[in-house]
Formats: sequence, structure tokens, C-alpha cells
Amino acid sequence: MPVVPWTRAIAHVDLDQYYAAVEVLDFPELKGLPVIVGGAPGKRGVVSTASYEARKFGVHSAMPSSQAARLCPQGVWRTPRMARYVEKSREIRRIFERYTDRVEPLSLDEAFLDLTGSQRLFGTPEKIAQRIKDEILAETGLVASVGVAMNKYLAKVASDLRKPDALVVVAYGEAEARAFLAPLPVKRLWGAGPKTCARLEALGLHTIADVQRAEPEWLARRVGEHASAHLRGLALGLDTREVEVGERPKSIGKENTFAEDLRDSRAMERELLGFAEDVSTRLRARGLLAHGVTLKVRFGDFTTLTRAHSFEEPTDLTEPLYRAAVDLLRHKVALEGRGVRLLGVQATRMVAPGEWTAGLFKDEDDEKRRRTARTVDRLRARFGDDAVTRGRLLEEKAEDTGSMNDKPPL
Repeated sequence: MPVVPWTRAIAHVDLDQYYAAVEVLDFPELKGLPVIVGGAPGKRGVVSTASYEARKFGVHSAMPSSQAARLCPQGVWRTPRMARYVEKSREIRRIFERYTDRVEPLSLDEAFLDLTGSQRLFGTPEKIAQRIKDEILAETGLVASVGVAMNKYLAKVASDLRKPDALVVVAYGEAEARAFLAPLPVKRLWGAGPKTCARLEALGLHTIADVQRAEPEWLARRVGEHASAHLRGLALGLDTREVEVGERPKSIGKENTFAEDLRDSRAMERELLGFAEDVSTRLRARGLLAHGVTLKVRFGDFTTLTRAHSFEEPTDLTEPLYRAAVDLLRHKVALEGRGVRLLGVQATRMVAPGEWTAGLFKDEDDEKRRRTARTVDRLRARFGDDAVTRGRLLEEKAEDTGSMNDKPPL
């Protein structure tokens, strides 16, 4: 009996411990050691990737290097080599493109692949996924975990379930999807961070099966209509998003080189506010949210520093980006009276709203700020960028010119 092709087949491919794996590949003497890729502990860096040997000590990505060094004093530190990681990522991309032209890269080491149209040539989704895994290992020396399912959410959960070197296939069908998700903890629901999980567990919802069985009206009364609908949709394995073939930007940033070095911290912070405003506007225009922000500082002697911050929940708002950048400037950069030649703010680790719910239990202040921001976006689109200006930026102009203009402050 012929195998019936899946109506929709999505794979999520995730390279295991990617940066660390490339380091071990290039330097075999590192094999079996707790490798940590990131900024050195003495330089206020952060961890980019840790090998599984280092993760046993509690080290993980985005952790401050100083904390990682305390948890894993025997760690072997490697400075990131981005050009090399990009080179290997391109090799992997070429393997993907043998099987489908519908590839959505999420980062150097992660991508969604739409295999729906590939089945007639290459066989079942499981066979295609296994071939991709085998070819990645044979041709690049790297190990990938792959999840296969009828949508992106299920494929992402599947790829992460049995790392490393995993191939997890969620059988096609709505009932099969519900059965696959049922025993998993609520933290597997997309967007359920620690605070959200604690709230759900306080309601007696510990597994996805608990959410599946919850009465819709009961759930809506306790978490709100929007959160309830989102939560139940995920618990039932529903996700209609397509694989986006267009390249997603890896970052969105704004920086400026000053005619004269800045020495006043207040002036620097006003610059950061303007940068955060610009970046957040562009995020909303692209329909993206940022999981992280990076501050760039270049001193008069051309010494350049970058400092990064990760958000528990991604954002497209000015204030979180600005507060994070200012905090990095105040606490992670030793100005020591030096003049600053360049400042920059960069939003990083982008996701689309459908890939993350900004908290199942909405922050009403954030919702108000988002509505205001969208109104301002519309005004600027119609009347120009200067139609609305933040009061704090007007104060800067007043200090420079000795007068205030008539633009409404924000």
C-alpha cells in the first residue's frame, strides 16, 4: 500500500552546541572537555555557547562569564570566531537546499524547512530528515537534532526533546499532536517563561494535558480571553504559520560617530534613548520582537566594547531597550573619564509574534505603551519623523538651542 504524503511537513533543524562543536571540530584536543565559548570572565563577557560537559555544571548561553567561571572553574574558554561559524553555517545551508528551497534560517545553527513538496522526490518526511542529519555529520562533522511535524511549533518542540543527536517525528494528525504534547510540562508551551509557568502551576496546570482538559470558560476567567485562546491553541498543537523564505534580519541597530567625543553621561543616555526609539520603530515595522539588546561603545582611542543583555520576554518597545542599554552603560562599561567617539544600540535574537506570546498574563502598562507606540508610528508615517518627539529629546534640543519648539512631547 503506497504511503500517503503529508499535506504539510515541517522540519526544525538545530545544530547541537554549535559554537562549541565547531571549536572541538577544529581543535580535537578539546573533545570531552567543558568548553565555554564567550567573553573572558575578567572582561565582563557573556557565554555564547557551552558544551554539554560544561552544561552539567549549570553553564548556559547568555549567562555572565563571571558566573559561568564560578560554576565551572575548570572550563576551557574560547573566544568566538564568527567568521568560522558563518562558514560552517553556509555548508549546512547548502545541504538543506538539496531537499527544499523553502528554508527559514533563525540563526547560524537553526532553521525551519518546509518538506511538503519534497516528499515525491525524496520519500517520507522522516527519511528526508534522516538524510539531512546524516549528510550534515558526514560533510561538516557536526551533529544536528531534528524535529518533524505538521507545523512549526510541533517541530520546534520535537527537535528540543531528546538532544543531542535527536530525530523526533510527531505523527501526522490533530489527535496525534495532542497525544504527543499531553505529557510535556507547561514550560514547553511557546512563550511560557518562569513567571508564566509559576502562574499556570498555581492554577493546577502542570502539564499540557492539564491545559487541554481545562474548561475554556474557566481558563478565560483566570487568564483572560486572549491568553486562554493562545494557550489552548498551543496545547492542541495548532499553528498555521508558514515557513518564511525571505531572510530575517539577525539584528536591527542604530549607531552614531560624534564630531567631538562625548564625556557627559547624561548626553550619552539621551543618545541611547534616540537610538532605542529608532530601533523599536523599525522592529514594529518589520513585525519582529527582540530577545536581546547589545550596547556598542567606541572610545577616542578607537577601543571598542560591546555589552549584551537578554530579555525574559522579547520586546518591540523603546523603554525596555533604552533601560537595558543605559544599565549596560552604567554598570558594564568603565568610562573612567574617557571620551566616547561612538555609541550604538542593536536589537538581537529576533522572533515573530507568533513564535512567542509576550506573557500569557499581559502587562497592562506594556499594552498601553504598545498602543501609544503604534499611534505614534502612524503619525510619523503620515506627517514625517519629526511629527512627534519624546520630551526628553526635546529637552536636549532646548539645552543646545535655548528654546523649545511646538512639537508634542511623548
